[in-house]
Amino acid sequence: MTSRITKAVTAVLAAACLMTFAGCEGQVPRPAASAEHTDKPDVSEAQEKQIRANILKVVNAANEAKSVDGLDARMSGPELAIRTSEITIAQSTGSLDAKTNIPSKMTQAVIPTDSGWPRSIFTITTTTSDQQSQRLLVMVQDSARSNYKLWGVARLFQGAKLPKFAIPSIGAQMGTAKDTGLVTTPEKAVAEYADVLQNGSASKYASKFADDYFRQELAKLSQTVQEGMERNAGTQQQTFQAAAGQIKVMRSSDGGDLVVAQINSEWTRQAGEGRESQPASDSEKALFGNGTATSTMKVTYVNVVAMYVPPAGSHQKITAVGAERQPVKVEAL
Repeated sequence: MTSRITKAVTAVLAAACLMTFAGCEGQVPRPAASAEHTDKPDVSEAQEKQIRANILKVVNAANEAKSVDGLDARMSGPELAIRTSEITIAQSTGSLDAKTNIPSKMTQAVIPTDSGWPRSIFTITTTTSDQQSQRLLVMVQDSARSNYKLWGVARLFQGAKLPKFAIPSIGAQMGTAKDTGLVTTPEKAVAEYADVLQNGSASKYASKFADDYFRQELAKLSQTVQEGMERNAGTQQQTFQAAAGQIKVMRSSDGGDLVVAQINSEWTRQAGEGRESQPASDSEKALFGNGTATSTMKVTYVNVVAMYVPPAGSHQKITAVGAERQPVKVEAL
């Protein structure tokens, strides 16, 4: 992930499938609960490649047209909110941010053996053509007769170490938000990480997490803005909260979980007496549009965080391995 977030502020401060089985992506086994597992995956490597290509075809067309029309046919969850914002901003600025690039090639696919729905595939791409970091893609199929959609994307941190997974032909097992046998459940890990993002080293959970690039960049950003606010007698506050139900989990070969989740945040900035709080970047300006500025501005973000939750007794810390952060709403209060 680049340091674009800091730079921006410091400069100023596919269609649904047919009703037949043949119209859907992947093999369609007999209906079963997600907790049940087969001997091998119901999706092959070739099918994963085609699923990914089908998704990117729609996404790239939307990017080129700078239009969100039809985007929900191949995107869902936090990624739909993020890409909608990115395209909306591009309509104003004239171009998409380079971070929106999703490589078409992959280095690893984690395909589940789970026989029910919803079903997730985790795929790690190559680096981009301009050497940006690899992307972790989470593609989700909600039902037997629906197409896979891109639910989440996280840019992996430089040097991040992901857990090991079985090869695609053998497959992995999807986890749940309440998986046990770990240092904490995935659900609690995400909620606690949100607290760490909000409170930093003062969080009571800080010691449970390894330091990571996302936290470092947010801390730098907060400090830079704070210095500007203090010069003008202003204030700022950022709050973070895990989005209910927006979490995907894949169990690794070493007993831990790779967790991808949505964390929402709000950044409220209040200018000093007699001053107006203005958008702090081109992205914020685009989202604010023709709004009327007041002394207080609130920016709502969607954050996608990928983290490794190690097994109980491993003496390892929970580690964020990738993230994405995007403003989706800017309003004057």
